[in-house]
Amino acid sequence: MLAACGEVAPVPETASSSVFKPNYLGIETRKLDSEIVSFVVRMSGARSNQDIEDYGRCAAAQYALIRGYGFARHLRTNVQERGGIWAADAVYTISAALPDGSQTIDAEVAVEECAENGIPTV
Repeated sequence: MLAACGEVAPVPETASSSVFKPNYLGIETRKLDSEIVSFVVRMSGARSNQDIEDYGRCAAAQYALIRGYGFARHLRTNVQERGGIWAADAVYTISAALPDGSQTIDAEVAVEECAENGIPTV
């Protein structure tokens, strides 16, 4: 029974367990319609598509608040990675009332989460 109390060998560092060190390279906002906006975001150090998608989500949430809206709804995100630079073109609707759909964002809550996670906004 004492064998279980022995020292545990350290786990080797892998790409998934390494320290996340993102470098956020900017947000470009393109108004497509009065309530439809595209956010082109770029970063290096992303671990997966999710990191760059989160960056776009944060941009959309802050933009909605700046424009006096409380909500956003994700329409689509196109992601690509070249030479370690990740880019995403994310399109969202913004609205004062909670929009229909499953991918809605409460902008105020999302901006707080972005700040907690160190993700910049517009």
